[in-house]
Amino acid sequence: MNKNMMWEPVLLKYVRVTDAYCANAFSKERDYLLSLSVDRLLAGFYENAGLKTPYVRYEGWESMLIGGHTLGHYLSALSFAYASSGDEALAAHIKRILTGLSECQAFLGNGLIWGAAPVRGGIETQFDNVESGKTNIKREAWVPWYTLHKLLAGLVEAAQLFGCIATEALHIARRLGDWVVARVSRWDRKMRERVLAVEYGGMNDCLYDLYALTGDERYAIAAHVFDEDALFAGMLHAKEHFLDGKHANTTIPKFLGGLKRYLVLHGKTIGGARVDATFYLQAAQKFFDAVILHHTYVTGGNSEWEHFGKDDILNAERTNCNCETCNVYNMLKLARGLYSVTGDEKYLDYYDRAFTNAILPSQNPETGMTTYFQPMAGGFFKVFSRPYDKFWCCTGSGMENFSKLGEGIFYVCGEKVVIARYLSSKLCCGDIALTVSADFPEKDFAVIRVEGTREFTLCLRIPDWCSHAVLTKNGEKIDHSGRIAQIRVKYGDIVELRLEFGVTLHGLPDSDDVFAFQYGNVVLAALLGTENMRETETGVDVNIPARQIMPTEKLYFRDVNAVLADPAAFLVRDGEKFTLRGADIPLTFGMYYKLYRERYALYFHLCDGERGAEEFKSEALDSVQPGYGQYETDALHDMQEQNTVSVTSSGTYRYARKGGYFCYDMSVDPAAEKNILEITLCRDDNGKTLTITAEGMEIFSERLLYTMGEKFYQRKIVLPSEVMERARVKEINGQRETVVNFRFAGFAGRVSAKLCETIKTYTE
Repeated sequence: MNKNMMWEPVLLKYVRVTDAYCANAFSKERDYLLSLSVDRLLAGFYENAGLKTPYVRYEGWESMLIGGHTLGHYLSALSFAYASSGDEALAAHIKRILTGLSECQAFLGNGLIWGAAPVRGGIETQFDNVESGKTNIKREAWVPWYTLHKLLAGLVEAAQLFGCIATEALHIARRLGDWVVARVSRWDRKMRERVLAVEYGGMNDCLYDLYALTGDERYAIAAHVFDEDALFAGMLHAKEHFLDGKHANTTIPKFLGGLKRYLVLHGKTIGGARVDATFYLQAAQKFFDAVILHHTYVTGGNSEWEHFGKDDILNAERTNCNCETCNVYNMLKLARGLYSVTGDEKYLDYYDRAFTNAILPSQNPETGMTTYFQPMAGGFFKVFSRPYDKFWCCTGSGMENFSKLGEGIFYVCGEKVVIARYLSSKLCCGDIALTVSADFPEKDFAVIRVEGTREFTLCLRIPDWCSHAVLTKNGEKIDHSGRIAQIRVKYGDIVELRLEFGVTLHGLPDSDDVFAFQYGNVVLAALLGTENMRETETGVDVNIPARQIMPTEKLYFRDVNAVLADPAAFLVRDGEKFTLRGADIPLTFGMYYKLYRERYALYFHLCDGERGAEEFKSEALDSVQPGYGQYETDALHDMQEQNTVSVTSSGTYRYARKGGYFCYDMSVDPAAEKNILEITLCRDDNGKTLTITAEGMEIFSERLLYTMGEKFYQRKIVLPSEVMERARVKEINGQRETVVNFRFAGFAGRVSAKLCETIKTYTE
């Protein structure tokens, strides 16, 4: 650990989590890990190495150009789970993976190991194509450096275990690292910029880790090639909207890598020069604050359709595709690292909130499967992966999330031990040992029993949501102040911390009447039933909820100010449920992290007066994000295009060049009175033209002229009955979907106006 580390996270091997909910989550994850065929996960690596194997790849992403990323996550998860449990069945899978990768690496001879679906030209072709600017995700290259990061990170995690596992994993990692060093050393400035414009995960992060394990400066130098100093400087000097349009899970790992440079290299000498990495720490701090303060929902999740929007625009971006799970996985890493350096409790507060309300809710506790998105718009539901035919990025990070549940509970610095999260757990690290018994929020107290032989200072985090805390040692009350209560303890001492729980409201910056309810640190969700829990697809084989069923997000009260002043008087606890009182619509709320089989709503407009009948919402049917190809080429929407431009660097949009067009199939409801197409246009396109046809029938044709203040605005088009008569039924993964094909182009072969943000269909 670097000497600049202030609070060192306790390693998983010293922690055992005994909390009942988490124990079940870990058990389900272990079962899933052991159910996977190592040989099938290795099949692509054998194929690319030219070695025969009777096994075939898994389906889904593992049969695409991103194939092999799952094995990296899987190796990390096995390593975490083995460290957390000592289960030799997990160790056997790790050893089998390392044997297979070693065989492939030895046969290829240049250090590279690669599991993605083949591309004409050889196993390095995806890397070659990215360097040449060829990035069609179906034919040329998806995200090869991202995929390689997952693999190298998995090897690094295994190398931090012990015995023959660590030795073999480090040997493979070093040879792979050597390949990376050779590859990046030949990039000039333009080549580097071209490559780094494509998502590369945390290549800097894992290469700095490899340097820390080996002391080989070449890995640190290669890691620095992936440090985007211009991005970090831009973040440090940004005033507002700097993150607008940036892909969240591309961006977060970049700052993680920058922070790792500080953690590993600050004050050391590399290449004959002393490293001052203060700049990278400051950039990571500024980025964390920007995400938390301006882009984060009450759960701790962020983003919409994987992207950050403008600062403080959150209510307007609540959809069925918010809060990608990978984002929180990486934000927790960032929070843990920043706390380690700074000792600032705000990072612990975020970790606790996001773990409880974004990570725990991402797993189905019956099956162990995990989410890709968690909708923030009311009336949707969580959709979970399937075990053997999806293998999303969030499947991989989900494997890791639930195999390292002991992370972030304890930190040490000298003779001080911090308890950062109150989960029933045990810490046994040398002569320091203690047991925590807690069941928040079912009970309002935690008991810590000191069992080791060493006397030390116990530091207890007082959560930011708690207005009053009572602390006792061996039955005697202890005075404390501030956010960290410090108590000197020794063997046999019993410390009790009692926290005051209450219902609080949490708003959103772009709406003064929209709030979510929280009880202590647990977000509450309105329970909305199980009607029509049908799924559809977006992106590359990603499942999402097909329909939003929620008549209204508005709740009317006789005196809304009374609700704002004392929400606990209106949302009353009854066991695990909470009953809403005083509203015009009766609702029951539950703890969001335990919700997995029904529709829900987190946010509501709290209003004075009485409801008008026209305020009930229309039912959303479908949406597609133009510009972000990964979400337009799925089987449902089946984008067809000719001579178009897609942009994701500043928002997302697509337009047709002269003579070009693009079209999508989108869901409609033939039984509804009205089906409506909603498009988002840009005021900057005034003077440009747009023609829309639906099943070959023209439904919109205009030269745009918008004179209001907003830069982006919506146009709603009611579909004529003639269009609905032409609607087609198509089968998507065994489900029948009624669709209409919409085609977008400019007048008479001219450049079209941009289709921005989201195209939607809904009913009235």
